[in-house]
Amino acid sequence: MDIRVLRYFIAVATQENISAAAEALHLSQPTLSRQLTNLEEELGTTLFMRGNRKISLTDEGMFLLERAKEIVDLVDKTEANFNHPSDIVSGEIYIGSGETEAMHFIAKTIKTVVTHHPNIKFHLYSGNADDITVKLDNGLLDFGVVIEPADKQKYDYVRLPATDTWGVLMRKDNPLANKTVIQPKDLLDKPLIISKQSAVSNVLSGWFGAAVENLHIIGTYNLLYNASVMVKEDIGYAICLDKLMDISEESALCFRPLQPKLEARLDIIWKKHQAFSNATKVFLKYLRESL
Repeated sequence: MDIRVLRYFIAVATQENISAAAEALHLSQPTLSRQLTNLEEELGTTLFMRGNRKISLTDEGMFLLERAKEIVDLVDKTEANFNHPSDIVSGEIYIGSGETEAMHFIAKTIKTVVTHHPNIKFHLYSGNADDITVKLDNGLLDFGVVIEPADKQKYDYVRLPATDTWGVLMRKDNPLANKTVIQPKDLLDKPLIISKQSAVSNVLSGWFGAAVENLHIIGTYNLLYNASVMVKEDIGYAICLDKLMDISEESALCFRPLQPKLEARLDIIWKKHQAFSNATKVFLKYLRESL
């Protein structure tokens, strides 16, 4: 597959109209249509359902769109780290992170880097450890900040000097808000919203003394904001890390830590034997020096 044709495919899938995509790409409509037909023939499948006014993707087309975006992003990321004068340290650094207060620590390192090397640019991606490790494995991220538990066998890592505390996000008018800490017995019959991260289930099972599937789980999240909306609507209790949501006097929410105390350590990870660009070498250098 030609990377140029994948860009054409993404444009058509986004515009949902070959004429509009051809105009944006500065191509004739017959040329673009021929390229798409050739792509379908090469892959041996139908990518589009063609209607009178717009086109839509088949299931195979949706699958290719997801992969095509990853391929194009990886090509762009690679090219960006070469298309600069050799005497200037520059390039693009991609960092993924879960929701954690430790991002302030990463932000300070980023500030040091851009102060000394203003031609380095950073791109941040938010997701849980499962999301981040997939993108690391596919080369779409250079580094990932993960909250333990996380499987780090395939990665090198640096332990960050920070820990997060697990607890419960709930409404302030909830009876459990009168407690200073939350014990397993307080939640066994409550509707819970937990992290989608696969390894978290094992940690919570250990804390509860019961398998997670035996608890009253009504939902999962990968980023906490939407879960907090459900909590505000009194749908359930979110088990989450501290310092991530507004629990000021004006907020309807409060956070109570778990007891026994449950803490999460934080690491920044990267693929073992990863070939670093000059930009990523600089970032890692300043990161290690700050520890």
